[in-house]
Amino acid sequence: MPEAGYGADCHARIEAMNRNSGIGLMAFGIVLVVVGAIMRYAVSARTSGFDIHQAGVILLLVGIGVVVVSLLFLFLGGRSRSTTRTDVRETPSGQERTEQKDDWSTP
Repeated sequence: MPEAGYGADCHARIEAMNRNSGIGLMAFGIVLVVVGAIMRYAVSARTSGFDIHQAGVILLLVGIGVVVVSLLFLFLGGRSRSTTRTDVRETPSGQERTEQKDDWSTP
């Protein structure tokens, strides 16, 4: 019997949330890359005290890093997982061993 709140239905929702988080992170990373590229290559303004081109390069690099992390969430978060619980109890006739295995995969 699954523990309260950790049934297969709950796990499916957690997996979906992880997948959606990865997609959201990827979208955020793409936005950062686009904004960084615009700041680096399309803006011709010169400012004193703030280098807009350098800020664009930083946003580009951070955006690429976020996209890579989101890809890891998508690919590694979609793997199936299994949990095995072993319970050994003393009974009047000896020891009783109970093994429970829960297998989860993405829907």
